[in-house]
Amino acid sequence: MGLLSLGTPLVWDEAKRYADHVRSHGITQFLHIWDRLKDRGGDELLWGDEIEYMVAAFDDREKTVKLSLRQTEILAKLQTIVDDIVSDRGESDSVPTFHPEYGRFMLESTPGSPYTGEIRDLLAVEGNMRYRRHLARKYLKQNEIPFTMTSFPRLGVPGVFTEPYYSPIDAVSSHSLFLPEEITNPHARFPTLTANIRRRRGSKVAINLPLFIDTHTPRPFVDPTIPWHRDIYPEDSEAKNGAALIDHIYMDAMGFGMGCSCLQITFQACNVTEARRLYDALIPIAPLMLALTAASPLWRGYLADVDCRWDVVSASVDDRTEEERGLKPLNENRFRIPKSRYASVSLYISEYWMNQPAYNDIDAPHDPAIFERLRQHGVDELLSRHIAHLFIRDPIVIFSESIDLDDSTSNDHFENIQSTNWQTLRFKPPPVNSPIGWRVEFRPMEVQVTDFENAAFSVFVVLLSRAILHFNLNTYIPISKVDENMARAQRRDAVHSQKFYFRKDVFPPGSQPPSVASSTPTTPVSEHGAPIFVNGINGKEKRLRNCYPLPPKPEEAVPPKPVADEYEEMSLEEIMNGKSGTGFPGLLNLVYAYLETLDVGVEEARRIEEYLDLVRRRTNGTLRTAASWIRDFVRSHPEYKFDSVVSQEVNYDLMVAVDEIERGLCKAPDFLPANSYPRE
Repeated sequence: MGLLSLGTPLVWDEAKRYADHVRSHGITQFLHIWDRLKDRGGDELLWGDEIEYMVAAFDDREKTVKLSLRQTEILAKLQTIVDDIVSDRGESDSVPTFHPEYGRFMLESTPGSPYTGEIRDLLAVEGNMRYRRHLARKYLKQNEIPFTMTSFPRLGVPGVFTEPYYSPIDAVSSHSLFLPEEITNPHARFPTLTANIRRRRGSKVAINLPLFIDTHTPRPFVDPTIPWHRDIYPEDSEAKNGAALIDHIYMDAMGFGMGCSCLQITFQACNVTEARRLYDALIPIAPLMLALTAASPLWRGYLADVDCRWDVVSASVDDRTEEERGLKPLNENRFRIPKSRYASVSLYISEYWMNQPAYNDIDAPHDPAIFERLRQHGVDELLSRHIAHLFIRDPIVIFSESIDLDDSTSNDHFENIQSTNWQTLRFKPPPVNSPIGWRVEFRPMEVQVTDFENAAFSVFVVLLSRAILHFNLNTYIPISKVDENMARAQRRDAVHSQKFYFRKDVFPPGSQPPSVASSTPTTPVSEHGAPIFVNGINGKEKRLRNCYPLPPKPEEAVPPKPVADEYEEMSLEEIMNGKSGTGFPGLLNLVYAYLETLDVGVEEARRIEEYLDLVRRRTNGTLRTAASWIRDFVRSHPEYKFDSVVSQEVNYDLMVAVDEIERGLCKAPDFLPANSYPRE
């Protein structure tokens, strides 16, 4: 999570004096990278995933589950183990890495080296994820388990929810009514980030999720677990003065959002042009994948009426002042900023001819001086606007030892702001003095409870990214519709209850749509009716790749359609599987059509089909999303009182069930397919 610099962090009143310095030198650092690497090209497809775990401690006698705050000790042990494995093998590429995260109960893991475009790498993802979980689990205490759950259901409840217990009375960074100081990673960056967001904002963050109103939920619901009359910190009265909404679950600290876990995928592109093309193409895909991976309906001991983490994390790091939020006229601040630092993308950035100005249709303020500086240096208008938009933000954490840097050899000031703009996609310039190229990070997905699911969604996103580039697909819709889709994606059972804006025709003008594999009668099909691809046709590619040429803009003067006629509302099943009576084939069928261009063996095809089948069945409702399954587990538990409360006993049984499902000890046929058992 961002930069973990060593040094002395500045409190906000000191840090804000250097905000312009960091912005100015951050742009200088970006321009050094731009000058050196804007013409870099020919990079192969390299990609990888990031998975975050929460470590939970079980007390089977008392039937309780608590978050284990041993991150520092656990990471030190894992590092020793990883070093030993590397020493034994004589190389490090195959050994996974573990990293600290915001929550002291969290671990982040990545593969030891990036995956390539080889089919065998695509099929190695699940095994690598299982290996990482195995390593983490092997060196925990006997009663500790690493979970891939998006949110811990009882984080912030009254009483004990951590091991060891700490009181929120001493929450000196967040001033939270619910979370103790010790919930946060002790590295100086994290408590400083927490405190400086609060200080810059002028109040605590305010997170309100609509409560799921059940049969016996009191109405109106005034949360009895909020310590309404606490009087320790100046912000303690905010809850009773309106920050805590009636019929909502109120949360007040960064830890509620940055204590969530997610699944992220990063791609290396051929060059900067392809990176920008892929970035744009995946922006409309982000809300769809958020809905499909929905996994977090439980918050602070209650059932919420939403299924996803996104708005929780967004509000948890919202450092905007009242002026920037539009609650007061601008006086001390320069911009009214419509979104939190953690939000959906606000601007398309590709110069590809398919990107029309009308698609960037929302208010995305940018710093005019930075924009002009970038333009004068030769950076094109779209990328200049993107960077200048990111740089309306202040740097939140500045280390005194890192104020004056060599801009030709460091990108720390650029990354200070870039890495604290947490959006659904991130366009990533190459690091300084690194062989890594231009990259795109896909960030919306919720982490799933099993490695099979996480691998399936990773594989699907990778294959979809290649299909988009291979067929030159056009996924553009106005950003305002993407934002609306993000809001819909988080609603309860959004996969089936919502429709999403999507483009009617994804093929370039004059192109011949590929024959989708599902319509090929000679292709053998699986038990689910999906195609299984056979090996051995000359001319097929051996691996997934980069460096797809962009088709030129059609010369024929075809009058463009009004933008409003280019998209319509579709169900997620229609978007994924195709809409009958139209020319829209569905994203899954486009992936199948792309697979037809690859030289894939029978066994490889069978494995890929298992992953794509999960996506299909989550979309058509024959398998539940994690959020739907968790919600149903709670509401069908014999101890649930239909009052929206997730008790300690219900939570314990839920976590036991999740662990048993992940290990293959318990089947959940309405949630996972039979072939999702752990693979050795």
